[in-house]
This record gives sequence, C-alpha cells and structure tokens, in this order.
Amino acid sequence: MLSLLTIFVSAFVVGLSGAMAPGPVLTVTISETLKRGVKAGPLIVLGHAIPEILLLALIGLGLGPFFEHPVVTTVVLSAGGLVLLWMGVQMIISNKRTTEEALTATGTPSPYGPVLAGMVLSVSNPYWIIWWVTIGMGFVTQSLQFGLMGLVCFYCGHILSDLAWFSFVSFSVSAGRRLCPPRVYRIIFILCGTMLLVLGITFLSKVIM
Repeated sequence: MLSLLTIFVSAFVVGLSGAMAPGPVLTVTISETLKRGVKAGPLIVLGHAIPEILLLALIGLGLGPFFEHPVVTTVVLSAGGLVLLWMGVQMIISNKRTTEEALTATGTPSPYGPVLAGMVLSVSNPYWIIWWVTIGMGFVTQSLQFGLMGLVCFYCGHILSDLAWFSFVSFSVSAGRRLCPPRVYRIIFILCGTMLLVLGITFLSKVIM
C-alpha cells in the first residue's frame, strides 16, 4: 500500500542505486576531496540538489515532455559534452599543482567550488534529465497523490541517498590521503580527468550519430 513512508524509502533506494553508478559526479567528488577534504562530498551534493529541486518543480508543473524533445536533448548533449571535455582537460593539465596543494594544505580553496561543480555536472549530464523525465516522473506522479507532502518525501529520500553515498566516498578518500604518495594522487587526477574526457566524447558522439 502506497504511503509517505514507502515513497521516501523507495526514493532513497532507487536514488542510491543511481548515485553509486560511476559517472562525472563520482569522478569530481574524488578529485575535489583530494583538494578540499571530506567536506567536498556534501558540498557537491548541495550543488546537485539545487537544479534537482528546480527540475522536480518543472516536472510537477507538467513540463516533463518538453525535456524529451529531440532538439532539447541535442542541445543538452552538446553542451554537456563540451563542459565535460573542458573539465577533463583542466583536471589533467593542472594535476601536479593541484596535488601539491592538496598534500601540503597550501592555499585556501573557495568553499563554493564544489557547490558550483555539483550544479554544472547536473545540468550538463543529459542522462540526469532523462532519468528525471522517465523514472523520476513516475515517482512524481505517485507522490502527487499525497500532494505537496508526497513530493517533499520523495525529494528528501532521493537527495538523502546522494548525501549518504557521496559523503561516504569523500570520507573514504579523505581517510586514505595520508597513505598514498604524491605520485598516486597525480595518477588519480589524471584518471579522473580522462574519465571526464571519455564521458564528454560519448555525449558528443551521440549528437553526431
């Protein structure tokens, strides 16, 4: 029987399965944690939560089909691919300086960096929008049976799954910082940057094909 509790739990479980899948948010969470410590995960989720609640509101207002239009999909894929390529290149070419700063705790990185990264990675990922207008829309339809409270329970369950997973990732990476030599950190940054390049090329190839 559908209830507010089942909506919350279902949103948490489904959201957790999506959060645990490898992707640009996971990649940047790892790299940002190496630079900023354990706070990076929650800050990225905060940035991720802002466009999510806006998109949830638009879907709730009945604008879901707009995001399924081929022109919109093409624009999102193109923009997302270019943004991921830029982020990947920046991560690779700056890996030595960034690693030295992370290991020596020099500099004072802006706390808004991860928040902005979370926002950009969300809106530039076409699969994020596809998830929301398919699986997410199904949840929204069910949640609306309970009105605004149903949407609140769904959103809280969904975003708490992101917060739980990426906080765990940041904690795990941060706890291991003292165990790895600088060379390992540089390799991690290069691998993360390469992953973003691969994802960017994948998005752009779908536009061409």
